[in-house]
Amino acid sequence: MKINMIKGHGSGNDFLLIDEMTNNYLFTESERAELAKLLCDRNTNLGADGILFVLKSDHADGRMRVFNADGSEASMCGNGLRLVARYLCELLGKDEAVVETMRADLKVSKQAELLPSVHTYQVEISPVLFDLKALPLQLNKPTLYNEKITGLSDELRFTALAVPNPHLIAIVDAEILQSELQQQLSEQVNGPNELFPDGVNVSFVKPLKPGSIYVRTFERGVGFTNACGTAMSASSLVTCLQGLNELESVIDVYNNGGKVQCIVHQLDREYKIDLIGNATFLFKAQVGIDLTEGSFEVTAKNELEEQGAYGKLQAEARQYVNEYIKG
Repeated sequence: MKINMIKGHGSGNDFLLIDEMTNNYLFTESERAELAKLLCDRNTNLGADGILFVLKSDHADGRMRVFNADGSEASMCGNGLRLVARYLCELLGKDEAVVETMRADLKVSKQAELLPSVHTYQVEISPVLFDLKALPLQLNKPTLYNEKITGLSDELRFTALAVPNPHLIAIVDAEILQSELQQQLSEQVNGPNELFPDGVNVSFVKPLKPGSIYVRTFERGVGFTNACGTAMSASSLVTCLQGLNELESVIDVYNNGGKVQCIVHQLDREYKIDLIGNATFLFKAQVGIDLTEGSFEVTAKNELEEQGAYGKLQAEARQYVNEYIKG
């Protein structure tokens, strides 16, 4: 089969985007998983953190499904949603849209550029769930807020929440951030374990100054990523709950892939988060695929010129993080 696709990234979290709305692709569930494992392999000339499938929706402007590089399906992806937001808005000639995801219909919109020529979109991150059954996290308690977990760490305090992907978040200092602890913990809770039967995204958060934080995430099904949109959103909420940042205010969130902005809203007892960041397209390609043989060939490729503009934002972000973490 031949498939047209776009490769792009949000904060360096890169994806292949495949349009099933306007193309006559008829993938089975197993084929989507196999495509993700085949095309996202970093040892090939494509490689990505996952595939974004854009489908028709019977009530929204479009539907997004996200498959990780290991073939598993994610319930949400904030960085990927920005790419889908841009694709749908440009396809439909709109500045705002509603995207159906696994757990919710989410509002997306085009925003003022973070830097010149950096395509910028805002996406809604919700629902926010603190019930441990939503992750799931198997502890004999309903929620986990800024607490230690026996058998996981004697020094760190964690907050657990789903947005709706499951996240385990710890506020740390620079010394812990630069240690091997995050990798060790992340591999533990994403391997066979009694706490997280489905695995969990693990984020270490370092406050930089009021209104800015650094987030590094080990993403289940992927490993360490340049950035994870739902993790940055969840981390922003956790810092607000701990009094490090303020609700309804812009939080600059730095990551290894660059920078986004988050705004945490509280409505009665519920929260939702606006995630604002780049939606950068790297190239368009046509790929010939033989799933039976487990092989593919890139038959056409059109490189785009958007990464140069984003590179300036990324360089500024790295300089800022180095200044506050490494001194």
